[in-house]
Amino acid sequence: MKRRELLKDLSMIPLAGGVLSAAASTSAAFAESSKPKWFQKSSGAPAAAAVSAPGPLKPGPQIYQSIGVEPIINCRGTFTIIGASIELPEVRQAMEYACQYNVQIDELAFGVGQRLSEIVGSEWGMVSSGCAAGMNEVTAGIIAGGNPEKLIRIPNLEGFEKTEVIIPRSSRNVYDHAIRNVGVKIITVETIEELKKAITPRTAMIYMMPGDEPWTVKAVADIAKPAGVPLLVDAAAERLTIPNIHLQAGASVVAYSGGKVIRGPQCAGLMLGSKDVLMSAWQASAPHHGPCRNNKVGREEMIGMLAAVEAWATRDHKAEMRTWVSWLENISKKLNGIPSAKLEIKEPAEGALDNATPTLTITWDPTKLNITGQEVADELQTTKPRVAVGTGFRRGQAAQSGPPTTSITVAAYMMGPGNDKIVAERIYEILTRKRSAPKAEAVMKAPAAEIAGRWDVSIEFYTSASKHTFLIERQDGNYLYGTHKGEFATRELFGNIDGDEVRFQSRYSVPGDNLTMTFYGKLSGDTITGEIDMVEYVNAKFTAKRATFPNNRQRINIPAGRPLST
Repeated sequence: MKRRELLKDLSMIPLAGGVLSAAASTSAAFAESSKPKWFQKSSGAPAAAAVSAPGPLKPGPQIYQSIGVEPIINCRGTFTIIGASIELPEVRQAMEYACQYNVQIDELAFGVGQRLSEIVGSEWGMVSSGCAAGMNEVTAGIIAGGNPEKLIRIPNLEGFEKTEVIIPRSSRNVYDHAIRNVGVKIITVETIEELKKAITPRTAMIYMMPGDEPWTVKAVADIAKPAGVPLLVDAAAERLTIPNIHLQAGASVVAYSGGKVIRGPQCAGLMLGSKDVLMSAWQASAPHHGPCRNNKVGREEMIGMLAAVEAWATRDHKAEMRTWVSWLENISKKLNGIPSAKLEIKEPAEGALDNATPTLTITWDPTKLNITGQEVADELQTTKPRVAVGTGFRRGQAAQSGPPTTSITVAAYMMGPGNDKIVAERIYEILTRKRSAPKAEAVMKAPAAEIAGRWDVSIEFYTSASKHTFLIERQDGNYLYGTHKGEFATRELFGNIDGDEVRFQSRYSVPGDNLTMTFYGKLSGDTITGEIDMVEYVNAKFTAKRATFPNNRQRINIPAGRPLST
């Protein structure tokens, strides 16, 4: 699954790769613990040691540990939340030299832009402070058209001729905030015909991610170009192609993340394409004052990104793929023979671009080894040396028949030399450890009270408070159903009550945004107090009080006719 596809419709759980979805059954979502699973200790595992007492920073191999942070072996992918990729040695060397000298930043940008164009065959190139920052700057540059008088007014677009950006529904995702932040109106289209009709004199740009028919870059470009509308293609996690396939298909600009498969600086982005558009985008970015000044890119990142592209153009990618596969083969050999375990190495299809990595999937019967893939992933991520892997769970094929299977997946492309031995030993030890069969799932205690009705909720965020409402419309024994009304939206609420422990979950989802809130707390009388897990947005605290209504027993009379006075 593509990284951006995953985040387009789901809120991600850090490291282990599980997804807590509103579509999941209440029992599956809440049966194991009142707290989110990634904060729990796995069965038989020592307590998590991710953060310990900090001390003075000590540069060296233990630099993170010196301030109480335990690093991670990345067998998961190029996710920003776990640091994405490891910079290439050429990149680190180039950045080390670049940081020792001052330079005029415009001159550097023009030199880098020219050199990038020579390497990849594009008209121009630009380095930004991350892919999203680059998309933000491209949008601002197009909206302003290179006119500083317009630029400094963004995001107030009053009086601007072009203020709309069209995005196919299939390309709406959490990263299009970079587009929206400029103040434009987003026009979402479902079909190619709708796209044609949506283009008007107010259309500034079309934004899209590469897709399958009918939403190919070429199909959209064939509509955009005759209309004079620039096309921005978001290829953040893709492999860089030289010559660039998206520019050849008609894109005006293609945007890459520098710190993913290209393995440049994590905080760099790579924009390739039209020189006019990219010069307007550079004008909108730091060191120039205006709406994108906050997206400052340093001379070190610019040189580091250029070094990564230089290296990409000469790297032996087939040999690199063979090395990655060999690491997975080493892990597979170590795990071969574990009861019920099936091992499958998959290489990406020829020409695959997005997150193209070989993977090793380890599948087993959880009733044989008495542990699930999620529990293995939890232990790997919370105990030293920490390892991030993907997870899966499924039942047999036809009509849910057959024994259950569970799995973890190891992705190789962000691993380093020697990681394969560590990962193999860790997984082997966990899967071969003797453990008793898990106890049958505990029956929930009888509810401490009937809690159907309206509850007034106070939420304490880091720097503000917010008033929400729970409308628990139905209580079916331990299970709860209703609605959660926030400050801006109302969404479904579901959960359960186990004795006096109460758990709810709600999920707000619109094109380009997802917010999952898991409430867990204790009931005492007419009050529930506890915490909220908000996945990537960390935690908050809440207090819910049962709403009280006036004891008004007044009879309501129907007027006899129209009023004679008001």
